[in-house]
Amino acid sequence: MSPHDRPHSHAHDGPGPVGPLGPGPETPRDGSGPETPRDGSGPEIPRDRDPDGRARNQRPRDAFGRPLPRGAEGVERVPDDYAPDAAEALAEARRLLAENRPFHAHEVLEARWKTGPADERELWQGLAQICVGLTHLQRGNRRGASALLARGAARISGYGPPYPEIARTALELEGSTGPDPAEAIARIRALL
Repeated sequence: MSPHDRPHSHAHDGPGPVGPLGPGPETPRDGSGPETPRDGSGPEIPRDRDPDGRARNQRPRDAFGRPLPRGAEGVERVPDDYAPDAAEALAEARRLLAENRPFHAHEVLEARWKTGPADERELWQGLAQICVGLTHLQRGNRRGASALLARGAARISGYGPPYPEIARTALELEGSTGPDPAEAIARIRALL
């Protein structure tokens, strides 16, 4: 079952981060009002916020996860309240990697990281970071790819099989010069 077909859970609802400047006195916490750009210039931009004032994940994205202008047609996103179990998260991440969509696989793994048991969060965060590293490879950001692949590998290496092998592969990709993004994605997917 894909995250789009699944009933939504609110298991991760709770206090969320607020930006460095906070919501600002002119912005209602219910997300219903507009927000002026932080530098004070330009028109007010409506912000999509939940009732507790947390930003929602509604900005459209392209297939590589790059943000698109508001109102543009993007690819389908993982819902903010998606709460997969471990098997579902892995199956959905594999499916998305097979479609060369590591950013979207990262969103699924991130959903498990945020809603799963505390003793598994390092694992899911590490897997999500590896997928973000693969996303950076697709976008041609070698430096970002290297940092995220190494960070993700460090988080998952202490878990049992197959995670040490995934960590070794991520580190090989991190250390190689210009790996082919599709090949890198396929290598991680084959081990996941």
